[in-house]
Amino acid sequence: MPTPAIPADLSAWCIENDQRALDELFAFLRIPSVSARTEHAADCAAAAQFVADALARIGFAATIEPTPGHPIVVGEWRQAGPQAPTLLIYGHYDVQPAEPLELWTSPAFEPTIRDGKLYARGSVDDKGQLYLHIKALEAHLAVRGTLPVNVIVLAEGEEEVGSVNLEHFLEREHARLACDAVVISDSTMFAPGIPSILSSLRGMAYLEINVRGANGDLHSGMYGGAVVNPAMALARILATMHDAEGRIAIPGFYDAVRPFPDHVRAQMRELPFSDATLRHEVGVTALGGEPGYTTLERLWTRPTCEVNGLLSGYTGEGAKTVLPAVSMAKVSFRLVPDQEPDAIATLVQAHVERVAPPGVTVHVTHLHGGKPWRADLQGPIIDAGKVALEAAFGREPVITGEGGSIPVVGDFERILGAPVLLMGFGLPGENAHAPDEWISVENYTLGIRAAAVLYEEYGRRALLSPH
Repeated sequence: MPTPAIPADLSAWCIENDQRALDELFAFLRIPSVSARTEHAADCAAAAQFVADALARIGFAATIEPTPGHPIVVGEWRQAGPQAPTLLIYGHYDVQPAEPLELWTSPAFEPTIRDGKLYARGSVDDKGQLYLHIKALEAHLAVRGTLPVNVIVLAEGEEEVGSVNLEHFLEREHARLACDAVVISDSTMFAPGIPSILSSLRGMAYLEINVRGANGDLHSGMYGGAVVNPAMALARILATMHDAEGRIAIPGFYDAVRPFPDHVRAQMRELPFSDATLRHEVGVTALGGEPGYTTLERLWTRPTCEVNGLLSGYTGEGAKTVLPAVSMAKVSFRLVPDQEPDAIATLVQAHVERVAPPGVTVHVTHLHGGKPWRADLQGPIIDAGKVALEAAFGREPVITGEGGSIPVVGDFERILGAPVLLMGFGLPGENAHAPDEWISVENYTLGIRAAAVLYEEYGRRALLSPH
């Protein structure tokens, strides 16, 4: 089949307006909308206003909805008619703190282009990826005076602090936000020039394990060998969580795991990925993990157990012969369908209590969790995404997974009952939460074209399918 093409009228508009689309993104990026810092509350409000104004200028009805935290922007264009499908586009205008500031080559909130990369906090996560959709919507309205679908744009200001008010907003406004599909651009492509559709996200169960022994720290010479050491007890507990080959050894842990289809695993194994390159990038001499799976399968399709932090006893300079009274570990479990965070936390607690040695008491706290997600990779929105990415990038997209978590994806599917397309334009190494965050200028401009094709293709395909 011939490679899909970008419609000539939309392509011409994009070429003529690429620089303006960049200039407007620069203005957006200059707003230090750091949601985690109270001193930036006014900046978050300014970023919300920027998004609302940008939507209003192209013909959307845009409102700024207050929440107990930062506001949510809702833009609506419903002139395609009741027979046309409705597409909801989600993104976030808030950004991570920029510190440490001294590690930025150029100021975090002064956008700068170097070697084809646009450096600024929020450039890829997620202002650039949100704004390219606004420009793609403008392309249709400017050239054709209409859109092929009804559109809702929802931009929140708390993604970087856990989307603490979004779920309640979705539940309260579910009738207003009813849609046939959701599009999110807040992820990465597999590699430069290789567009991607994200098919899965791992969930999370995050626990804290506290072990207590004596009623206070003791002299290790006077009491060591007779009183059980909580630090050693914790080490033994943690060591029981994996077997000698790297499998998680907590009884029942894998019971709910739903295997990935063989054809999806086969596609992952065909991706141009190198274990040697990964070892070099992270600076290790060998990789580990569950036997029987490739590295990408371990990262994308299998659950994990990782110690994130340890604390006990004396850790200052020099020596102090102390037998600590308490020890603590932070432990995270990345989950895959159909594992439930609460169920996993219950299994872990039972395991810890079972293997804890006499002489200490243990307490397990479930700090937070999120459910895993997997797309079914079928339906009009997925098919339209494939066509759109191929039209913009000149090659078929690959199907990838993500080892991390985006809890809002599951919220959209659960509350709105709509399938989600994760179509991102970031790249590996873009420093999304680190100094010198960047987005590829080429990907930003190609992303506008891909989004413009997506709306047209989805409108056509959805009308041919029940929705």
